[in-house]
Amino acid sequence: MTMATPMTAQQWFGRLLAVFGVLVAAGVGAGWYVLARTDATTRILVDDVALGRAAAGEQRSALLDQETGIRGYLLSRDRTFLAPYEAGLARQDQAARNLRRHLGRHLSLEDELSAVERTSAAWRDSYAGPVHEGAPAPDAAAGRARFEDIRAAVAALDRELLAFRDAQRHTLDRQAYWRAVVFGAVAALVVGACAALAFGLHRGIVGPLRRLGADTRAVLDRDTFDHRVSAGGTAELRQLGADVDAMRQRIVAELTTARAARDELERSATELRRSNAELEQFAYVASHDLQEPLRKITSFCQLLQRRYDDLLDDRGRQYIAFAVDGASRLQVLINDLLRFSRVGRMYSGRAPVDLAAALAAAQRHVQAMYDESGAQTTVRVPLPTVTGDVTLLTMLFQNLVHNAIKFAEPGVPPRIEIDCVRHDDEYEIAVSDNGIGVAPEFAEKVFVIFQRLHTREAYPGTGIGLAICKKVVEYHSGRIWVDPAHTGGTCIRFTLPAPGEDTSAGESAAGASLGAPATPTRIE
Repeated sequence: MTMATPMTAQQWFGRLLAVFGVLVAAGVGAGWYVLARTDATTRILVDDVALGRAAAGEQRSALLDQETGIRGYLLSRDRTFLAPYEAGLARQDQAARNLRRHLGRHLSLEDELSAVERTSAAWRDSYAGPVHEGAPAPDAAAGRARFEDIRAAVAALDRELLAFRDAQRHTLDRQAYWRAVVFGAVAALVVGACAALAFGLHRGIVGPLRRLGADTRAVLDRDTFDHRVSAGGTAELRQLGADVDAMRQRIVAELTTARAARDELERSATELRRSNAELEQFAYVASHDLQEPLRKITSFCQLLQRRYDDLLDDRGRQYIAFAVDGASRLQVLINDLLRFSRVGRMYSGRAPVDLAAALAAAQRHVQAMYDESGAQTTVRVPLPTVTGDVTLLTMLFQNLVHNAIKFAEPGVPPRIEIDCVRHDDEYEIAVSDNGIGVAPEFAEKVFVIFQRLHTREAYPGTGIGLAICKKVVEYHSGRIWVDPAHTGGTCIRFTLPAPGEDTSAGESAAGASLGAPATPTRIE
């Protein structure tokens, strides 16, 4: 047994409006018919009955004038008394034509009209006509009798007119009743159609929408999202309910996956905390337990060299020097590793940092290199204030300035330039020098820990400085790279997020002068 396909809202409204239109058309047709009948009856009463009675009165008056004129003439034999007869004869003819025009189509009055015309004609032919022509006076009793027939016929016409008028009034009352019934039915039809429309809207649209909303709120109020969403009503609402339930199932699936991922993330976080704890322990061991033996090795090797120097040959002294140098380099390497591991872990303070002050502190840390090499630093624009860790940003500038001085061209005093430009919500800072430069193929390699482009004999160090710079910049949500377009040395560019608003006068000055020539600040 197949279920009937639910109608769409358009089909539902179309059918309802079609039924409503048919019923309204029927009501309008019935109302028009009743009004037409009522109008016809009203016209009969106004145009036919009323005017017909007036014409009948005019005819009666004309007949009386004729009879008066004949009687006056017979008494006086003066023909001037025949004037009312002649005038009444003309008026009777006009009244008769009016009666025929108004009442001739009503068959119930035809006999009375004919009787009046027949009796009046008989009276004129047998009595009034010969008197008017001057013939001897006929029998007066016979004339009066015939005129009484006229009176009877006129009275009969008046009775029929009154009866016809009463019948039309009764018909008009009955039609008014049916008119009220029809209009009441039309009004009831409109009210019923509106009620049916409201009921259909509630059952087909409003009710299902409320149930859909209740199901949706039930899903929102529960943590498991296990409440099924359904909807009845029109086909669109059923489809909407199915789509919402499918979305709920999709959310349930995604939620299950997200919870599994969250559990995995929690396990990973627990493992990471454990690993960080082990790293902390390793750092402690590296900073204390490992460096103590190295110091002893260095101290005793140096003591052995001083005490037994006269007993050692050149090769023995060289071996002792190798041991001391290896222990010293290992100690430096351990210290650099500790510095690298502490970035973002030991230093995690966030506060406004004046980059100009951080640069000055970094230069103080390498002041000996400035004095030895004769290096000069030029700051093109005032450096801004950013939000970050002052220790890490000082370390960033220290490593960049240190590398610029360290990798200088032999015999050429290092010249360092620092520039700053703001792009939207970040500052781009460039530290360039006139040193030996970095080949383009090594632009990414220089930021990898322990990656060296030169031998230790040419340029001492552990190869961890730029790796620390990269870690500091990324800790501050920035980027760092080697500018390939720079020639005649190296240009390291990095970005730092700009604060939401100016936090110091120094930052305001930087923002006002970015991209414009400024008086360079020279630091030697």
